[in-house]
Amino acid sequence: MTPRDAQDNRWSDLDRPPLNATSLRRALVREGGLWTSLDVVAATGSTNTDLAARADGLPEGAVLVAEEQNAARGRLDRKWSAPARSGLFFSVLLKPAEVPVERWGWLPLLTGVAVATGLSRAAGVETALKWPNDLLVTVGDEERKAGGILAERAGTAAGGGVVIGVGLNVTLGADELPVPTAGSLALAGAASTDRDPLLRAVLRSLEQWYGDWRAAGGDPAAARLQEAYAAGCATLGRRVRAELPGDRSIVGEAVAVDGDGRLVLATEDGVRRPVGAGDIVHLRPAG
Repeated sequence: MTPRDAQDNRWSDLDRPPLNATSLRRALVREGGLWTSLDVVAATGSTNTDLAARADGLPEGAVLVAEEQNAARGRLDRKWSAPARSGLFFSVLLKPAEVPVERWGWLPLLTGVAVATGLSRAAGVETALKWPNDLLVTVGDEERKAGGILAERAGTAAGGGVVIGVGLNVTLGADELPVPTAGSLALAGAASTDRDPLLRAVLRSLEQWYGDWRAAGGDPAAARLQEAYAAGCATLGRRVRAELPGDRSIVGEAVAVDGDGRLVLATEDGVRRPVGAGDIVHLRPAG
C-alpha cells in the first residue's frame, strides 16, 4: 500500500480528529534534520511491517503513521489493538551505521526515554518505563500500560536498519480498554490529548536522544542514556520474576540496567544475573 495522507471523511467523533499530515511534515521534515519523510495512512495492518518492507529503498528518518492498525504487534508477536484515531501508532526507520551493531539493542530503550520526555513536555504526564518495552501511566493510584515499543531489524545489511514502532493510547476511555490493566493519557489526566503536538514532541525528543547516542558511538553512558533510562524505569527496585523459555525463571530484585541494556537481577543466593530482552517470555512482579 502506498502511504498517503489519512483523510477519512467518515469520522464523526469531534474528540478524535484526524492528524494533519501537511502540518506535521512542515514542523518535522527539514534539511539537515533526522526526519526525511512523514506519511499518514488511514489504516494498515502494521506500520512496522509496511516500513520494514521498504527499508532498503528508504533513507534514514522515514516516518509512517497510521490512524488505525488492524494487525499491530507487540513483543513476541502479541497483539495490539485500539479504536481509530484514539492514539499514536507510528514507526520510524533508523540506520545508525556508525554505531556498532552490538549497541543497537539500546534503541528500544532510547525510544522509551524519548517518548517519556516528549510526553512530559507536551502532555504534562509522567510516563514510567517498564523494562524492556512498556510505557506506563498512573490512573488513580494504579500503574497501567498505555503503550509499547517494538524494534525490528529490517532490510539487508547494506541498505537496511532498524524499524521502531510505537503504540500509545491517547484518548482511550475506560469503556474502551482492551484489558482492565490498560491505560491512556486521557485517563491519566493529561493536560493535552491533541495528537498533532504530542507526535511532534515525541519525534523531536527522539531526534535529540538518537542524535546524542549516535554522536557518542552508541555508548549509553557517554550519551547519558543509561542514566536517564534508570531514572525513569519503574522496574528497578522491585522484586520480579523473569520467565524464560522452557518453563524456567529467575527471581530477584531488579537493581540495574547494564551497559548492554540488560536488566540485572540480584537473586537470594547473592548472585547478580543479567537478563536480556530476547531471553525472556514475561517479566512479572514476584509474589
